[in-house]
Amino acid sequence: MSELALFIVRIAFLVVLWIFLFSIISVIRADLFGQKIVSRVAEANAPQRVSSPVMPAAPSNATENLMTEPTGVNATKLVITEGDRKGHTLRLDRREITIGRADNSDLVITDEYASTHHAKLVLINNDWLLQDLNSTNGTYLDGSRIGTPAVVRLNTPMRIGKTVFELRA
Repeated sequence: MSELALFIVRIAFLVVLWIFLFSIISVIRADLFGQKIVSRVAEANAPQRVSSPVMPAAPSNATENLMTEPTGVNATKLVITEGDRKGHTLRLDRREITIGRADNSDLVITDEYASTHHAKLVLINNDWLLQDLNSTNGTYLDGSRIGTPAVVRLNTPMRIGKTVFELRA
C-alpha cells in the first residue's frame, strides 16, 4: 500500500473516531442537563396569539350552549386509568406537573417505554397543556402522537408507554 493511501486511511479513521467521540459527549450532555424544550428560533417563528372578539352578553340559557365540551380548567386531579399504577390519583395543586421515570417527577411512571423526563402538564390561560419533552417513544393525546403542546380536555386519555391517564374534575 502506498504512503498516500495509508495516510488517507489514517485521516479517515481519525475523523470517524472524533465523530464517535462527539456523539458520545452530546448524549452524555443531554442525559445530564436535559434537552432544550423550545428553541429561540421556534419562539421567533411562532404565531402570535390574538384575542378572540368579545361577544355581546347572551341570555343565560344560550351561555350554556357556547361551551360544547368541557375544558381542563375545572380539573382537580390526574387519574391513571391503565398501567402498573392503575387507580393512582395526583391532585392538580400546582401550575406544572412533570411526568417521567425520574424520582423527582411529580408523576413517576415505572414503565420501560417512558423517558426519564418524558412530558409535562402546564396550566396556561386556564387550559392544561400537555407537552412532550423530546421523549423517545412519544406522548399520545386521544390516540394521536403530539409534537407541540396540546390542550387537554377533561376525560381525554393521555398515554405514555403503557400508562394511560386522564384529567378529572
